[in-house]
Amino acid sequence: MTVRIRAGVVAAVGLMLVAIIGLVVGKHDWTPELKLPRPHSRACTVQADGEVTLNPEQMAHAATIAAIGAQRKMPERAVVVALATALQESKLENLAGGDRDSIGLFQQRPSQGWGTPEQISDPRYAANKFYAALKKVRGWEKMRVTDAAQRVQRSAYPEAYQKWADESSVLTKALLGNATGAVACTVDGEPAMRGAAAAEALGNGLRLDWGRLEASAQVTGLTVPAASSQAGWRYAHWLVSHATDHGVKRVRYAGLEWTADEGAWAKITAPDQSPQVVAEVFAEASS
Repeated sequence: MTVRIRAGVVAAVGLMLVAIIGLVVGKHDWTPELKLPRPHSRACTVQADGEVTLNPEQMAHAATIAAIGAQRKMPERAVVVALATALQESKLENLAGGDRDSIGLFQQRPSQGWGTPEQISDPRYAANKFYAALKKVRGWEKMRVTDAAQRVQRSAYPEAYQKWADESSVLTKALLGNATGAVACTVDGEPAMRGAAAAEALGNGLRLDWGRLEASAQVTGLTVPAASSQAGWRYAHWLVSHATDHGVKRVRYAGLEWTADEGAWAKITAPDQSPQVVAEVFAEASS
């Protein structure tokens, strides 16, 4: 009798454990699906027929990938493919390593002829190499995002890129200037750069990403002429995307202003009607 009672107790406890585990599992999604990390204090939100949240490093890399595509006069679709590829391969982080000898945003391999490790570690070089390879794929423009990416990457998971198509479309629309005030970053802590050094680095970065620009640099920042509204928002969104790593304090364009303090775009009471984007960097710290 004692043995039967103990066995009954053990069975009851077992059933309770199974029920508890069932409840826990039911409340969680255990699908092994790659997701973007959710940033905390420092974050960039992109809103353009959808919403994507990235950390400042990811945002800066996304802006550079989009700009390099525009500089190469690649179609908008190419930028979507490139961003989806980088999201899948590295989550838009410039990784020092990966599978075998894979490196960087696109996890390109020196042993496969993509370049030296130093070259592939340069986001601009890596993006240029990706677009050059994509351009050689016959009919890529009519392919699904994942099929076009796979023809370049030769991944063991050919369907993996498709899940980033929506996020990449949102980022592309904003970063190519087809949305207004669509990129807003929160910047906190000590600026990475200040004063003339920040303004110079900002101007150099703009020219490297977008090609020849008549940007005018001052100690306090720079101004960039905008031939069209689309061009203006391309540069404005790029500047906000690089705010954390280049010490950008304020960006103003088309009657709107983004500030590092607020981390959002707002209307200006007395807007400047001139067709230019104005960026202000943090001033030199007083001694």
